Amino acid sequence: MANRNQHLSQSGKPKHGRRTLVRLFSYLDRRDRRLTVIAAIFLVVSIGTGTAGSYMIRPIINNHVIPGDWNGLIGILAVLLGIYLLDCVADLFQYRLFNGIGLRTVARLREELFRRMDRLPVTYFDTRQAGDLMSRYTNDMDRISDALTDSLSNMVSGVLTLIGITVMMFIISPLLTLVSLVMIPVMTFTAGWIVRRSRKYFTAQQASLGDLDGYTEEMISGAKVVKVFNHEEATGKIFDVKNRLLNDKSEQAQFYSGLMMPTMQSLNTLNYVLVTIVGGVLAIFKGLDVGGLAAFLQYSRQFGRPINDMATLYNSIQAAIAGAERIFDVIDEVPEPADLPDAVELDAGTQGEIVLNNVVFGYVKGHVVIDGISFRAAPDHKIALVGTTGAGKTTILSLLPRFYDIWSGEMVIDGQPVCNVRRDSLRRSMAIVLQDTHLFTDTVRENIRFGRLDATDAEVEAAACLTAAHSFIKRLPRGYDTLLENDGANLSAGQRQLLNIARAAVADPPILLLDEATSNIDTRSEVLIQKGLDKLMEGRTSLIIAHRLSTVMHADTILVLENGRIIERGNHGQLLAQNGKYAAMYQEQFE
Repeated sequence: MANRNQHLSQSGKPKHGRRTLVRLFSYLDRRDRRLTVIAAIFLVVSIGTGTAGSYMIRPIINNHVIPGDWNGLIGILAVLLGIYLLDCVADLFQYRLFNGIGLRTVARLREELFRRMDRLPVTYFDTRQAGDLMSRYTNDMDRISDALTDSLSNMVSGVLTLIGITVMMFIISPLLTLVSLVMIPVMTFTAGWIVRRSRKYFTAQQASLGDLDGYTEEMISGAKVVKVFNHEEATGKIFDVKNRLLNDKSEQAQFYSGLMMPTMQSLNTLNYVLVTIVGGVLAIFKGLDVGGLAAFLQYSRQFGRPINDMATLYNSIQAAIAGAERIFDVIDEVPEPADLPDAVELDAGTQGEIVLNNVVFGYVKGHVVIDGISFRAAPDHKIALVGTTGAGKTTILSLLPRFYDIWSGEMVIDGQPVCNVRRDSLRRSMAIVLQDTHLFTDTVRENIRFGRLDATDAEVEAAACLTAAHSFIKRLPRGYDTLLENDGANLSAGQRQLLNIARAAVADPPILLLDEATSNIDTRSEVLIQKGLDKLMEGRTSLIIAHRLSTVMHADTILVLENGRIIERGNHGQLLAQNGKYAAMYQEQFE
């Protein structure tokens, strides 16, 4: 949690509140900036008419009610009606304009956040909770939306209203205004005290919410594992702790925030009583007109509302700024390094020759995972990587598409070092079937087509036939048009993997990377799919990881890895004859 909250000061206040707020406004485009000016004009008109409407009480009472001028009263009431109608129209327009501006600004921010995540390296997602990242998309973004569409405009409205009321009060009675302003320091001090207390709990609430969302997402995605190991009670206890922490922060934030309204109302009532007493004395002994006193009392009652609103909205704006800093933390993350200016494209004639020369790599500085790996995969050759868990097999497959960059050594494809090849071109030349499957919420057809978006329906079905997926797809309720949801939960693990393999087949690349591609498939299906894979690998450079040695026995070269090094290499027969690590693994599986 500490990493996610590093943008907050220990008091709970965002470190760069003003700078973050300015940055939020930078997401307004030119059109919205012009609309902001128009909305501000409507806002000023709304405040001006509202303030003027209250002042109309003075001439109504002095010039028409007390003298009994009923005809004049009807006329001035008509004017008052017009003022309030103009107030309503201006208020409606400024609200609609500010609301639209805020929503469009948040939409741009959300789009930039999504696009930034698309450009972040794999290492970023390896070290963050998916639920916490989702919380930035949802909870933090909602806070910003509320602030931009409502809170900020209301804050500005409160400030201008307070200025307008104060000016009108001075016009009516400077002495009575000074009496009324006596309560300002008390109100300001009280509001500030409440804001300081609630602010740190609101920002802590956002951080706790992100932590709880992350944990909940993990438990939902890992629900089967939790149930298999009977950890429902243990995970429930952890959830309770996190939930109670969030509840405590929320209760404290809401408690202090809830104090604002009744406290300010009480102070405002006290101020109203004080003004009424002094105003009555001035009306009797100093000639203050009755209409002026009535108008002043109206302003006095309105006086505390902007202060109360601004103090309440300040909490909302602080929470929005804290959320914005969490979002900007992601946007400011360093993306994948840009391609070199002279980076080359792998053209359609790529042969797929892969050469690794003394490659060294590790995920964490000082901890080597791949230690001096060297091998050559010739075009149209199958290279199998075998070894115990943690030997570095999957890491090699992650280095080829440059999910990670090697520390030292050389990695070459068709004579070009991969660091000199454009990433999009490099990855288009490969199809990867990972050990963990992932299907999108879409039809079976579109999930396969994800491998190559311009593939025709015929090519999609051909790829499915090649990988033995066609037969089970045709048995689905709507065949290729069956909608898959929740990562294909309505399919078996083997069927999901078959669709992933079909997705790789439709991509039709010169290089094929298979990481335990048949690990979730039963023995009978394995025989069928192996035939499809053999067809798929024809004419392609293939790197295969498999714990089932039956799937790699016919590879041209088998590399046996241990502790990040190649300890044996050769074909199946040669490795058995060496009677080393591979032979021992083979005997364990087949004898």
